[in-house]
Amino acid sequence: MTKEELKKINLPDSPGVYMFRRSNNHILYIGKAASLRDRVRSYFASDLAESRSSAIAGMVSDAVTVTWESVDTVLEALILEANLIKKYEPQFNIEQKDNKSFNYLVITKEAFPRVAVVRGRELFLTWNEKDIKHCFGPYPHGGALQEAVKLVRRIFPFRDNKCVPAPVQKKKGKPPKPCFNRQIGLCPGVCTGEMSEAEYKYVIRNIVELFSGGMRSLKRRLEKEMKDASRAERFEKATALHRQVSALTHIRDVSLIKDEHRVSTGGQFRIEAYDVAHTSGDETVGVMTVVEGGEIYKAAYRMFKVREAKNDDTKALSEILMRRLAHPEWQYPKLIVIDGGKGQLNAASRVLKKAGVSIPLVAVTKDEFHRPEKVIGDERMARAYEKEILLANSEAHRFAIRWHRKRRQKGMVE
Repeated sequence: MTKEELKKINLPDSPGVYMFRRSNNHILYIGKAASLRDRVRSYFASDLAESRSSAIAGMVSDAVTVTWESVDTVLEALILEANLIKKYEPQFNIEQKDNKSFNYLVITKEAFPRVAVVRGRELFLTWNEKDIKHCFGPYPHGGALQEAVKLVRRIFPFRDNKCVPAPVQKKKGKPPKPCFNRQIGLCPGVCTGEMSEAEYKYVIRNIVELFSGGMRSLKRRLEKEMKDASRAERFEKATALHRQVSALTHIRDVSLIKDEHRVSTGGQFRIEAYDVAHTSGDETVGVMTVVEGGEIYKAAYRMFKVREAKNDDTKALSEILMRRLAHPEWQYPKLIVIDGGKGQLNAASRVLKKAGVSIPLVAVTKDEFHRPEKVIGDERMARAYEKEILLANSEAHRFAIRWHRKRRQKGMVE
């Protein structure tokens, strides 16, 4: 498949799952995306073999088309990706990792089931099949799954390994004691006897339906139960259900992938800012900071130790951007902010062009006191997002200086 052939496909700028297919409609590879359009485009960068792998480059060459399935949130994309990989076992997903390297969500077969993220190696070697009620996966990226489970747990609190059910505590002659997660609202009260076995099974039913890919049906069911509870004047129950429905409808999943496969909210405007710091070429570092929806998002920050152009800010910036673009699995931003003038702006533009990536660029120029003077580059973006641009640039400068100082201090100690 070529870049020209891709242009004929109208991919949406929304979350979902994409599938590279052969001529016989056979699925070669399945992936998730916060923006289907941006993610699939990233597979047609000129240095794909170096930035990803020769196998993935070969897969793109073998493919004749891309199909996709849009969803409402990145959480749904994460779940759908795992379910489709399990169903179709695409060649290039399976070859990249064996089953022991994947991650799974396990729900145990107990009166009060535990919910746990388990590495494939641990699952296959140490878990007994008779102890497992439900197993979801494989999930290619453990960090993404961990974040998804944290998000879901805020909506549907569940028991983990550290929570001892109240009946078990009583059998040992001890009064029920709340676990730490009960104290912060992440355990529904299994440990204190506040929740019965039947009530807890209802919670697990919701989690099972969600990870089975039934987000929409789950919301419809909860909405119906909410209306029924309200009509029956069970207002406390109706309020709790309303809170869950609202949380599922307005999931803010910007934190879902912090590791090698970062994704973002489909609707939030993401800005990435870059800056370089060094002292006469010593300990040259570069950083990437992120602002999403007008807010700082520190979990997405990245640090780069400059390897080549250590005493040339423009070349150092180019190196940083090339290394960042070597990670197309990180969702691309809607705008890139550079610290510097026309030289840095032109250098960044050349890097993007070479990579086959089209992202608006602006640069923040500084006065003699290193205070922001003006924003140059894409004028429309500069006018529309001036506040966010300056915030991202300020964060990049602060973060770069801070990390550079830490490296210098470490070097002096050594």
